[in-house]
Amino acid sequence: MALPLDVLEKTINQKLSLLLKDGRIIDGTLSGYDEYMNMVLTEVEETHDETKRRLGTIILRGNNVVSIAVA
Repeated sequence: MALPLDVLEKTINQKLSLLLKDGRIIDGTLSGYDEYMNMVLTEVEETHDETKRRLGTIILRGNNVVSIAVA
């Protein structure tokens, strides 16, 4: 079984799709992260209730993330 930080290390500069606790889906490129799984994402697009919006670059707190998928 892979540890979450090991997975993040392998996905630097790759497109990710993240499901958040509130049901939003965040798609973006992982630029960096820390030991708490806080992430810096670029080229971000947020989807919520079939509405999409571009966010650009964001810092996402790790405890909001339910799942991570490589897009």
